[in-house]
Amino acid sequence: MRAQFRPCIDLHGGRVKQIVGGSLRDSGEGPRTNFVSELPPEYYARLYQEHQLTGGHVIQLGPGNESAARQALAAWPGGLQVGGGINASNAAGWLEAGAAKVIVTSFVFSGGELNRSRLKELLAVTGRERLVLDLSCRRKESDYFVVTDRWQTFTGLKVCRDTLEGLAESSAEFLVHAVDVEGHQAGIDEELLAILGEHSPIDCVYAGGISSLADVETIETAGRGRVHYTIGSALDIFGGKLSFEEIASRAQTMKRG
Repeated sequence: MRAQFRPCIDLHGGRVKQIVGGSLRDSGEGPRTNFVSELPPEYYARLYQEHQLTGGHVIQLGPGNESAARQALAAWPGGLQVGGGINASNAAGWLEAGAAKVIVTSFVFSGGELNRSRLKELLAVTGRERLVLDLSCRRKESDYFVVTDRWQTFTGLKVCRDTLEGLAESSAEFLVHAVDVEGHQAGIDEELLAILGEHSPIDCVYAGGISSLADVETIETAGRGRVHYTIGSALDIFGGKLSFEEIASRAQTMKRG
């Protein structure tokens, strides 16, 4: 297996944005923003479809994004995953709206711990093959812990071999934002990447800090082929310097290879 590029559409306030990880808050000042697009979400969905970049995700960063998310899914039915506010009550509706898979974090955590009854409830709706568990995390001392509530709240779940192997039975893949480096374009979290590459028995999608082709090559090597990647702020379509066309072309070459 080879590492794949997975595109993203991050939504905040109903618009496509690139936000610095960990700066989202429920109240007070707004998040630190790297980029706000003048283009609608369906533009990006069609762009990804044109390049056949499957497995990308639409993430709703807080409330007020449902309409925009549905527009993106309708533009490419079955081509994108969706996350943000997903639970057992609405998961089926999102799949019916065109999501290939649903991405879930907060719903399956209660009191900072994994709620297995909720996970079982969700699986009854989606099945394993259409469920992605978001294990986005932040570092605390020497370990990484899953964070929820728009990356504000630490859970007690450590990202390690036992966690990855245990949850792989309930998920098609993992989405992991390295929140401490997300949006900074200052390099990837190689220690987290090594954990994912060595211990995850299923595919992971890594996000956070990618700013160059060298970073992509590191992921392709250290991730042992089971860690895919998404790029946000660094891409020229989001105001950065890294060529989307070059990354998309590389992705097609990797698929053929």
